Amino acid sequence: MTSIVSRLKGESIAPQYRRQSLWTRISVMISVTRQRRALKALDTHLLRDIGVTPAQAAVEAEKPVWNVPAHWTK
Repeated sequence: MTSIVSRLKGESIAPQYRRQSLWTRISVMISVTRQRRALKALDTHLLRDIGVTPAQAAVEAEKPVWNVPAHWTK
């Protein structure tokens, strides 16, 4: 979940398409899906603990699985 929090705080979001194995891409997509579901399930007080507003969490949770930070695709 740290990666999503970093992203919400303004890290680069432009995806970098590099040569990766299919398995690596699938693994990243599964990870992104799990993290976004977990973020969506957090209560307001837990979101406050990590420095994210409910609005920011909702926006991140609704993004498509292929929209990930560039450092995840390295």
